[in-house]
Amino acid sequence: MNNKIKRLSIAVLLSLSALTAFSQDQATEAKTFWSDPVNNPMFPVYIVGFFIILVTALILVTGIYMIRVVNMMADQAERDRATRLGIEYKPRPGWWSRFSTQINDSVALEDESTIELDHNFDGIKELDNHLPPWWKWLFYATAVWAVIYMIVYHVSSSYPLMIQEYDNEISEAETQIRKLKASQPQEAIDEAALQYTTDAAIIGKGKEVFNTMNCGSCHRPDGGGNAIGPNLTDEFWIHGGDVRQVFNTIKDGAVDKGMPAWGKSLSPGDVRNVTFFVMSLQGTNPANPKAPQGEKYIPPAQNVAADSTTVQAAL
Repeated sequence: MNNKIKRLSIAVLLSLSALTAFSQDQATEAKTFWSDPVNNPMFPVYIVGFFIILVTALILVTGIYMIRVVNMMADQAERDRATRLGIEYKPRPGWWSRFSTQINDSVALEDESTIELDHNFDGIKELDNHLPPWWKWLFYATAVWAVIYMIVYHVSSSYPLMIQEYDNEISEAETQIRKLKASQPQEAIDEAALQYTTDAAIIGKGKEVFNTMNCGSCHRPDGGGNAIGPNLTDEFWIHGGDVRQVFNTIKDGAVDKGMPAWGKSLSPGDVRNVTFFVMSLQGTNPANPKAPQGEKYIPPAQNVAADSTTVQAAL
């Protein structure tokens, strides 16, 4: 034991010496405890704490060892006494056995005759075993806790119930969201006056959002469509091909067809940007596009031209 303490002390001193030498080489850096432990104001406190822990551990180890020695001596004395009296020696149960017997209120096998009842069924005897004390203490504790809980939460209302805590947290979260939105004002989009333009900056931002939100998993990165999402590059649209209709489809979604309402997680500006990017995919002719779905969309200008031609032909 003493040799171990000496080796441990030498190791600690060598470690401290190495740390001191290292701190001298790193003098230009900011000093922390590990860069210069010897000159640190907390060094004496740590040293005293280390030795207190070391002494406490030694006292515990020594105490346990002495208890074992005393128990061995007492056991040997009882053996000698049983030999002198010519009786059978029965070793004393250990502390864990005694604790288990007490906490469970159990009866030794040889003493079960003291708790036998008069009931006898085909040679099977019934014992009058009691509930373990730990079980009864736990039951009493739950009863006391129930009374305290009722008084604190239902009678005095000192603390909120779980549903109230939930409502409070939701309210706090909504307040934080409002503050965040107020600190980060979003671009207002006039949907009624929305007109598609081939603005490269807006389309580029829309493409970034399109890729970030993983829209390509349903529509393919090139917009050609797959088993879930329709083709975005042809003239056929399920919910309308006007820029305002595309904007509303992205914003409100189509839950019955698996299209999320992206307006709940994207700002109006981001929805506008994605709309312009989707509109820019018209006529790009990707490889292996999905078959058309919905109705063919004809821009209003083309409708006017077609009507004019029809009128002139009629004249």
